[in-house]
Parts: sequence; C-alpha cells; structure tokens
Amino acid sequence: MEIGIDSFAYAMSVDETGAPLSSQQAMAELLDRMVQADQAGLDVFGIGEHHRKEYLDSAPTTILAAAAARTERIRLTSAVTVLSAADPVRVFQSFASLDLISKGRAEMVVGRGSSIEAFPLFGYDLNDYDALFAEKLDLLLTIRDHEVVTWSGKFRPPLQNLPIYPRPVQKPFPIWLGVGGTPGSFVRAGMLGLPLMVAVIGGETHRFRPLVDLYREAGAKAGHAPDQLKVGLHSFGYVARTTQEAIDNYYPGHEANMNRIGKERGWPPMTRARFDGSRSKLGFMMLGNPEEVAEKILRHSAALGGIDRVTFQMDNADLTHRQLMDAIELIGTRVAPLVKGATV
Repeated sequence: MEIGIDSFAYAMSVDETGAPLSSQQAMAELLDRMVQADQAGLDVFGIGEHHRKEYLDSAPTTILAAAAARTERIRLTSAVTVLSAADPVRVFQSFASLDLISKGRAEMVVGRGSSIEAFPLFGYDLNDYDALFAEKLDLLLTIRDHEVVTWSGKFRPPLQNLPIYPRPVQKPFPIWLGVGGTPGSFVRAGMLGLPLMVAVIGGETHRFRPLVDLYREAGAKAGHAPDQLKVGLHSFGYVARTTQEAIDNYYPGHEANMNRIGKERGWPPMTRARFDGSRSKLGFMMLGNPEEVAEKILRHSAALGGIDRVTFQMDNADLTHRQLMDAIELIGTRVAPLVKGATV
C-alpha cells in the first residue's frame, strides 16, 4: 500500500509566535514539507486545486514542479485537477512537462470539482457539470494514448490531426479518477479502467464499500484486469506521539475550518461529539498515535476490500509548520512500516 500526503496549500495558519503567515512563507513551508515527505520515505504527495483566498493551489503543477527539483523519489500528483473547467490539452502538456522534470514521478487525479469556484472563473456553466467532465476526460485520455489527435466535442473546438507535445516519460501516463459519493462516477472509472481515488471526509468509511464494489464490477465487465483497478483513499488525518496530543493539536482548527466551510455548503455545525465519532473505530478520520492510525488504515483497507493508496489531508486545521513536519515524519517512519508490514 502506498502512503502519502495531500495538501491544498492552506495559507491562513499562523507561525510559531501566533502571527499570520505571508503567502510567501506559507508556500516556502509547504515545499519544505514536501521535501520532508520525500526524506521520510512516503510514496506520494498531492496538491489540490482551488481558486480561493485561503488556498495557494490555483496552479498545482507549478508547486509540484518546484517540489520535483528538490525531491528524489516521491511521486507527485494533483489532488484533484478540476478537469471540467480546464483545457485537457494544456492539462496534459503541464503534467507531461512535470513528468520530464521529475524524471517520471508525475501523476494526476482528475475530478469534477467539489469546490465550484473554477466554473464561473473560467466561463463554464454549472448546468453542464457532468457533461463537461465526461467530454474533457475523453479528450484527455485520447491525448494520453495518441501523439497525433483527431477529436471533436461540444465544449471545445475540434482537433484535426494535430500533434500534442511534450510527451511524458511514463507510458501510459498515470491518470486517476477522483470521486466523492456519486455512483455514476465509480462506474465511469471502472468502465474506463482508471485507478480510483475516493475522498471520504465524513461518516464511516465502510459505507463506501458498495460504491467501490460497483467500480470493480464495472471494470471487470469492461474487461479490465483486477490489478488495473486500483483504489485509493483520501481522508482527513493527523498523527502525533500520543492520541491526546493529536486531539489537542488538531481539533480547534478543524472545528473552526469545518464550520466556516459548512456555512457555505449547508453542513451541520462541527461539534466535539461529531469529531469524536469521526475518529472512532469505524469513523473515517485517521487521527491519533502512530499505532492507532496504522490500525485504522488497515481497517479502512479491509472495509473497502483492499486499498492500494491512502493519503492524509491535514494542513487545513491551523496546525503549525512544526506540527505538520513532525506528523509527516511519524507517518513515514512509524505508520507506514506498520501498515506495509501487515500488507506484504
């Protein structure tokens, strides 16, 4: 099982003295954490895509390329690329360039986007939410598989026998499909034979098993080999030396940020009882000491019929850079060996 970190390049935290971070400092610290993840032996680091004041990830490939120049082995991916509001040609070119810079360590996770600010920003109609994604995914996969492309669709001018460069190191270039809780998205990933990245940010992880089964069934019916149908899990998490330390560090910022986002999306208020449920034995959150978190990851894997990758989202809970660096070290040196030792 691959283990890694996902970040939205959160920019609203404070430094060790309590002073707000500048965007320049927040970006520098993020790159330091990506280097730390590489040195701690983690397998993957993902950067999301948002177009909001509190995040610095509007151009994820730029951040990933900067990290590529400072790292040696860790895989670098988006988490996720909002493909519906992007040009697949430019997306492919950007990630192909990243693959060249990183010497074959780039990937992308593409999705429809749970944050919708990219649609009005780039002139797309939310009424076309799924149709945009389906068409653009088709074009992206066509570009991946063919150096010279002839293609036509509804939302973009056609391509007639046009070459698209550069080409990546990896063939085929890894493209994962990022999904939430929509059954059709799981089926689509299975039919296309794409690896699946499931974002579970609420409730109990085992409740996603029927959807993951849909993915595997659709993939099998489409003739894809079982080892091609990989499943990844993205969830909130944080690791400290003790469970109480993890709770004390994580909960205040998590509560504040979930309530802020919840007002926009109509979620119920975050309470300590809800938080405790999320970190309970069946809850989705991977939070606690290293042994506790390793056990939770293994339970998640068993509940979903086996997972190939798990990524922690932890830097939008107002944790300090030092706390995040320590957590990455613990995940790499203590959590990952326990998990991988149990799944060999």
